[in-house]
Amino acid sequence: MRKLSVNIDHIATLRQARKEPVPDPVHAAFLVELGGADGITVHLRTDRRHINERDLELLRKTIKTELNLEMAATKEMLEIAQRVKPDVVTLVPERPDELTTEGGLDVVKNYQRIKPIAEQVKKAGIRLSFFIETDIKQVQTVKSLYADQIEINTNQYTKDIKNQSKIIKKIEKTARYAHQKGLLVHCGHGIDYWNIQPILQISEVSGFSIGFSIIARAVMIGLKQAVQDMKNIIRESNITEEK
Repeated sequence: MRKLSVNIDHIATLRQARKEPVPDPVHAAFLVELGGADGITVHLRTDRRHINERDLELLRKTIKTELNLEMAATKEMLEIAQRVKPDVVTLVPERPDELTTEGGLDVVKNYQRIKPIAEQVKKAGIRLSFFIETDIKQVQTVKSLYADQIEINTNQYTKDIKNQSKIIKKIEKTARYAHQKGLLVHCGHGIDYWNIQPILQISEVSGFSIGFSIIARAVMIGLKQAVQDMKNIIRESNITEEK
């Protein structure tokens, strides 16, 4: 059965915008699981712009599904992963000035830097995943780095509308090759309720990591109820004053 891991980083982004305790990503994870998600994904960044250690540690203690930690291949993040022990570590690239992850991790170019991190993740008994582009060489290299799975970066597919049919073929080719090599294949980045349809036709893809589109939709379908709740509180106050 195909799995859905929901990235809740944007809940934490909203919290950090006002430096308030709400909305709490840990509470959000509870609701996500109630919605049927198979896992929770968070990206603990070096600058802690959204998710922080408190979130990660509480998620590890409270969620019932799979915890996927996206992180840069650094000593600091390795030590955190070894302590918290998420179910999955997904190694991703990270630049301080990027709005969101802008591309796949180039494991060919950064092999020597990544290898000792990958070794220690596996030694800790954590499933290892790599966020990569649609490139057979990248797949071959992550296989030599003890990978259990890959997450194919679908950002270009979701943004380049004119070339979507060409790009989906590359995704399919990469997915098929990785599957043949014994790797689990997930897809993520920019996937929404519409552009997911062609990817669903690729049988080798067994999971998805989706965040922004789900959080954005949740804001819209829940906003009416949130306003009604506040209005009811105010209305009840008016009734009390009239008495």
